[in-house]
Amino acid sequence: MDLRLLRGLGEKRVKDFAKLNITTTEQLVRYFPRSYLDMTNRVSVRETVHNDMALIACTLVSVEPVQNKGRYKLVRALLEQGRDNFTAVWFNTPYVAQKLKPGEYLFYGRVQNYYDRVSLVNPTFERLEGVTRLKGLVPVYPLRSGLAQWVVRDAVKRALEVESFPTAIPSELCRRYGLMPLSEAFRAIHAPQTNAQMTQAAERIALEEYFALLSAFKLIKGDRTEARLRKYTVTERQVANFEKRFPFVFTPGQQGAVRAIYDDLTGPVRMNRLLQGDVGSGKTAVALTGIFMAVASGFQAVYLSPTEVLAAQNYELLKKIFPDHRVGYLAGASTAKEKREMKAAVAAGEVEILCGTHAVLQEDVHFRDLAFCVCDEQHRFGVAQRNALGEKGEGADVLVMSATPIPRTLSLIFYGDLDITTIPDKPRLRQEVSTAIIPERKREDMLFWIRSEIGRGRQAYFVCPRIDDEEGEATGATELYEKLRASLPGVRFALLHGRMKEKEKADTMSAFKAKKYDALVATTVIEVGIDVPDATVMVIYDAERFGLSQLHQLRGRVGRGSEKSYCFLLVGKESEGGEARLNILKTTADGFVLAEKDLEMRGGGDLLGTRQSGHILSGIKNLRYGASVIFTAKKLVEETFERRLNFEEVRRAAMQKYESLKDVVLN
Repeated sequence: MDLRLLRGLGEKRVKDFAKLNITTTEQLVRYFPRSYLDMTNRVSVRETVHNDMALIACTLVSVEPVQNKGRYKLVRALLEQGRDNFTAVWFNTPYVAQKLKPGEYLFYGRVQNYYDRVSLVNPTFERLEGVTRLKGLVPVYPLRSGLAQWVVRDAVKRALEVESFPTAIPSELCRRYGLMPLSEAFRAIHAPQTNAQMTQAAERIALEEYFALLSAFKLIKGDRTEARLRKYTVTERQVANFEKRFPFVFTPGQQGAVRAIYDDLTGPVRMNRLLQGDVGSGKTAVALTGIFMAVASGFQAVYLSPTEVLAAQNYELLKKIFPDHRVGYLAGASTAKEKREMKAAVAAGEVEILCGTHAVLQEDVHFRDLAFCVCDEQHRFGVAQRNALGEKGEGADVLVMSATPIPRTLSLIFYGDLDITTIPDKPRLRQEVSTAIIPERKREDMLFWIRSEIGRGRQAYFVCPRIDDEEGEATGATELYEKLRASLPGVRFALLHGRMKEKEKADTMSAFKAKKYDALVATTVIEVGIDVPDATVMVIYDAERFGLSQLHQLRGRVGRGSEKSYCFLLVGKESEGGEARLNILKTTADGFVLAEKDLEMRGGGDLLGTRQSGHILSGIKNLRYGASVIFTAKKLVEETFERRLNFEEVRRAAMQKYESLKDVVLN
């Protein structure tokens, strides 16, 4: 139902929700809480312990005018609880002062206790009358714009009354496995009475999503294998000679991957292979060797990259490695004339290797004889996009690559239609990156040291979890950019984030590589980026908010040159298990070990979120659930398909859920 039709919502509220991409009641009930406040766990100021998180009911007496402290702006509020006075302070969030009015509040934040003076640092807060009527665990939603927590809670409650919650899982299986009704799960996730109920609800909702997803995958995969249409004429000796073009000797893992590709291309069945390897394991060199097998046999090849920055880098590499073959480039930023001429050259077969972005997938891009397709950083592309690339050439062989390791068990679930090759080792020239966890008291020392590194001609990344810090919860890139510029005068800073246009991103990264900037403040948009050999420092703010695999990816942005490199992990607010995870990262450089640890410690909710899976699984953002949910869903799907339980209903539900896969044909 359109959100405008929901009782009690005015035009302004509807617009506020639209800023969160919520325009229907279904989207609203799927806007899950990021955390919960335990209303039974309030404490008195006298009971608080330094550096602990505390939930305190108190009276807000007054708010001081915003103070400009040079490098940051400070908001301070005077609070009372009985006869005890204490303060709350917010750094670089001046808008907070406009939201606070005298009255009764519930504050939640980290306690700082110096010289018997208690302060809450960057706490969240709500009017007490808005939460006293709530029992059990009170949901806390990720907000921005003009919305308040109580507004979202009331709207969600009304949306739950009008929404229906049909399940795609056959009723027979729901009964046998004792599954919670889906409607009950949605109500419980927004207002759980206990942690156990919240966990049960999250797992039930996640199970539904994975059931639809794995059903769609199974419909795509079927049991078909495609016979080979082309005969590759390249010889093993030619392949061995091609490998000598690289300035390093292939590792055993790379050699094994090249052998697997060669066997596929000279075998009777079309290749459909996933090549996964850790950061710096040399996947690109393996992919280029596969491209050589195609062009040496007289066919065309295509190399698809997720961003123009990466595509431009790969284009330069391809021209260098293939000087005797014409390499083309096609991206969104190409001019109309460049696109027209490139498409004509590709269709005529004049371009043997085409490198580009999503622009390559357009319907008017035709090849004369495309035989070999490479899809780089495949988790950035949907399943349909991967299929569309392969369909550019009849019976074309497809190699998809991922530098985001996931545990083997999950690889088999999500990439079961692919043969999987893993490069377990790294090139011998690749150095380890020293990793350290930096406490608050040492941040200024760290910045002083980084300034000295920059003075020696080195470069640095500063990464934040968000673009803006609208709730005072996490460091925002725009805020940090201004703060660092003030803290380190003379250092040339650039800013990079996801709201920038592709050309802006590409220009900024190119300028950084060309050393026009000394430091780059960015969001995780740089997780997949160009090689910057002089970048030796990676600083990650609020590191506990990232998963181990993502932290490992970010760390892999440095250590690409000959100089010693460093990764600094800065811890923000309290995060359950966060410190343990960061210590694992500090002592482990193996991405596959880290992925297994991530799965073990955080479950499937964080590890396989939208970042790693493209647009899929977007319906269960913020949920926390164990990896066992994924395997239960796989079991239910297998039984459903084997016994064809409610099969047409399941098929419709799966295809409706994942519209990009709607052209799947059943066997």
